[in-house]
Amino acid sequence: MTGPTMRRLKVFRRNKLAVVGISILGLLIAFCFLGPLVYHTEQTLTSLENSKLGPGVNGHPLGTDDLGYDLLGRLMLGGQTSLVIGLAAGVLATMIGTLWGTIAGYAGGWVDAVMMRIVDAGIAIPALFLLVVAAAIATPSVSMLILVIGLVSWLVPARLMRAESIALRSRAYVESMRVMGGGSVRAIGKHIIPNAIGTVIVNVTFQIADAVLLVAYVSFLGLGIPPPAANWGGTLSDGLTYAHDGAWWLILPPGLLIVLTVCAFNFIGDGLRDAFDVKFEAR
Repeated sequence: MTGPTMRRLKVFRRNKLAVVGISILGLLIAFCFLGPLVYHTEQTLTSLENSKLGPGVNGHPLGTDDLGYDLLGRLMLGGQTSLVIGLAAGVLATMIGTLWGTIAGYAGGWVDAVMMRIVDAGIAIPALFLLVVAAAIATPSVSMLILVIGLVSWLVPARLMRAESIALRSRAYVESMRVMGGGSVRAIGKHIIPNAIGTVIVNVTFQIADAVLLVAYVSFLGLGIPPPAANWGGTLSDGLTYAHDGAWWLILPPGLLIVLTVCAFNFIGDGLRDAFDVKFEAR
């Protein structure tokens, strides 16, 4: 590893919450993707005679839900959906926002004004409202949720990258490239975005956390991916239906997993922000 990379890694490791976040995320990924290889359950066919069994009954460590699905296996399956959608949508949103904001900031003038007014108009519309409308129009699927969440979440990254682009476009190396005949595409691709990569990396972690929450929101409202697919928000929503029956095991585990996932990505984002901060690089 190069010197700057080692310094950033050292700063990141000094942030205890960031290390905790990495550990939590690693455990969650292992639980969701490796867990089903060890703990085999039936997650397609229902078993109503085994519905709402308590933890430990009939060999179900966390009990069963209202359809008789083993809840531990259901949480593993739901975690795969939630994490895949969150990761893919967060990366998509960051990619779109990075490109849009960089072009707007570098171009300046009326191009910047028009592009950022579009961003301002988009931010004025709640992302959850757009998701609910999209879910009501079409049957939700993993690919559809990734696309929709990505297309409604790129606005904040666009504003961040616009500010970075405005600051970087006046740097000496960009001016030298212009004098030598370099075009806008080269300036953006070779100089602006690479030198703003710290902002991009930090932002993508927060976008992933927001995407996981949006998936949970939509699923909680009953507009998520239909059964037999599962996700944590849908499991939590189904569990609340039986809250008055004392079925706490249908509510606490999925809610805890959502909180842990969002906290983990936010902790990692805070650590990466410190690692890429020039004030910390100098230490």
